[in-house]
Amino acid sequence: MKTSVRPETHTGQAAPTRTRLSWVDFAVAAAFLVLGYALLQVGKGTTVNFDPADVPDVDTDPAKLPYYAARSVLRMFIALAASVVFTFAYAYAAARSRRLERVLIPALDILQSVPVLGFLSVLVTFFVALFPGSLLGLECAVVFAIFTSQAWNMTFGFYATLTSLPRELDEVSRSFGFTRWMRFWRVEVPAGVIDLVWNGMMSFAGGWFMLVASEAVSVSGHDYAVPGLGSYAGTAIGEGDLGKIAWVILAMTVTIVTVNFLFWRPLTAWAEKYKNEQSESTDIQRSYVLDFLRRSHWPRLLGRATAPAREATGRAARVLGRDDRALSVDPARRRTGDVVFTVLAGAVILWGLYDLVRYLQRETGLGVFGEPLLLGLITFVRVIVLVAAATVLWVPVGVWIGSSPRLTKIAQPVVQVLASFPANLLFPVAVWFFLRTGLNINIGCVLLMALGAQWYILFNAIAGAMAIPSDLKEAMDDLGVRGLQRWKRLIIPAVFPSYVTGGITASGGAWNASIVGEVVTFAGTTLSATGLGAYIFHATEAGDFPQLIAGIAVMSLYVVGLNRLFWRPLYRLAERRYSL
Repeated sequence: MKTSVRPETHTGQAAPTRTRLSWVDFAVAAAFLVLGYALLQVGKGTTVNFDPADVPDVDTDPAKLPYYAARSVLRMFIALAASVVFTFAYAYAAARSRRLERVLIPALDILQSVPVLGFLSVLVTFFVALFPGSLLGLECAVVFAIFTSQAWNMTFGFYATLTSLPRELDEVSRSFGFTRWMRFWRVEVPAGVIDLVWNGMMSFAGGWFMLVASEAVSVSGHDYAVPGLGSYAGTAIGEGDLGKIAWVILAMTVTIVTVNFLFWRPLTAWAEKYKNEQSESTDIQRSYVLDFLRRSHWPRLLGRATAPAREATGRAARVLGRDDRALSVDPARRRTGDVVFTVLAGAVILWGLYDLVRYLQRETGLGVFGEPLLLGLITFVRVIVLVAAATVLWVPVGVWIGSSPRLTKIAQPVVQVLASFPANLLFPVAVWFFLRTGLNINIGCVLLMALGAQWYILFNAIAGAMAIPSDLKEAMDDLGVRGLQRWKRLIIPAVFPSYVTGGITASGGAWNASIVGEVVTFAGTTLSATGLGAYIFHATEAGDFPQLIAGIAVMSLYVVGLNRLFWRPLYRLAERRYSL
C-alpha cells in the first residue's frame, strides 16, 4: 500500500501543500486580465477634455456600437455598486432605529417618486461645474441618474428582509455573542441575498431606461451627450432613422444577454445556497460560468490572501458593540427622546415647506397646485389599474418561474431582456400603433407606463418563490396539498413579503413612468395624454420652474399618501404574520 508523507519543517509542523494550477486557473486569470485591460481602455474616455460650448455630435456609425456598449455597461455597474452601498447603509439605519425609520422610510417614498428626469438639466449643470474642462462631470451626472433608478427598489427589498428576519436567526446571533458587524455579514446579509440579487437584477434592468434618457440631455439650449447606447438611441430616435434604431436594439439585446450570462446568471445560481431550509432541493439552478469558476483555485487563493485583512476588520469592528438587543422594544421606553426627535425633524420639514410656499406665493400664487392635483387623480387611476393588472398577471407567472430551477434558467434571460428594454425605444411602434388603430393616448399610455413598472412585481414574485424552503414544498407534497389550498397555505404567505416590496416599487415606478408614457414623440409627431406626468413633462420642456415644483410636490404627495395608507400596513402585515 502506497502512502504519502507530508514533508515537515524544522519546527515540526507540516508544511503547506502547494496548489497546482490547472488550465482552468490560467483561463480564469487570462479572462480577468482581459477584463482589466478593457476597463482601462474604456475608462480613458471618461476623463478626456471637454468644452461645454463645443460638444461633438454622437457618431451613429453602427461600427461604434461595441465601444458605446462597453461605456454604457461600465456606467451601469458603477451605479449598481453605489446602489448596493447605499442599500446596506440606508436600509440598516431604517430597520435598526425607530427614530430614523420615521424619517428615512417616508423620505424613501419621496425619493422614489421624485422624477429625476425633471432635474437632469440641474444635475448636468452641477457636475459639469464640479469637474470643469473634463468629461468626468457629464459621466458623473449620468451615473447619478442611473443610480436613482436602481437604489430605491433594492433598499426597500433589503429593509423588508431586515424587518422580517426569522426569529431563530435573531436568537442564534445573540446567543453566540456576535458583534453587530458579524451579525450583519453572517446573518442579515445572507438572509436577504436572494431578494437582493433579484431586486438588483430588476434595478439593473430599470437602469437601461434611465441610461437612454440621461446619456443625451439639453441644458439652456446646449445639447450634451456622452458616448453610449443611450445617446446613440436618442440620436436615432430624433432622426427617425428606423435602421439605426434596429441596430441599437440589436446591440442592446446582445449586451443584456451577455451581462446576464456572465454576471447575473452565476449570481442567482450562487445565491441558491442561502435558502433558509433544512433539506437541499434535488433540482437546483446551474451556471456554466459559476461551475467554471468553482473549478478554479483562485477563489481559495484569494480567500487565504485576504484572510488577515478580514480578521483585522472583524477585530476593529468590535468597537460597534455586541448584538445584545432585546427581541422586542417597549414602545414606552425613551419616550422623551422620541418626542424631541420628532419635534426637531418636524421643525426642519415645516421650515422647508414654509420656504417653498413663500417662493410659490411670490412667483405664481398657491393656485398653481390646483391643476396638478386634479391631473394627479387621473394618473392615480392609471397607476391603480396598472398595479392591479400586473399583480393578477405576473404573480402567478413569477411563482411558476421561481418554483422551477429549470424554467428559471430558460426564462431568466428572456425576462431580463424584456425588463431591460427601454420604453422610449418603442415610441416609433407606439406612435404608429396609436395612429393606425385610433387608440386614445389616454388609454394607450397605460401600456407604456407598464413597460417601466410591471417588472418589479414579476421579479419580486420570482425571488419570493425561489426563497421558499424545499422542506416546506416536500411537506406539502407529502400531505397532498395542491391547487387552491397550496396557494392559500404556502405560496401566498411565502411570496407576500416579496410581493409587497415589488408592489411599492412598481407603484413608484409607474408614477415616474407616467412622465414618459403620457407624452410620446417620434419624428415630429407628438401624442399627449391628460395627466400629471404630461404636466411635469411640459413644465420641464418649457422651463417653468414653479409649475415643475408644483407637479413634483403633488406627485410626491400622492406617492407618500398611497404608501402610508395602503402599502405600509401591508408591510407591517408581512412582518407580523408572513415572515418565515
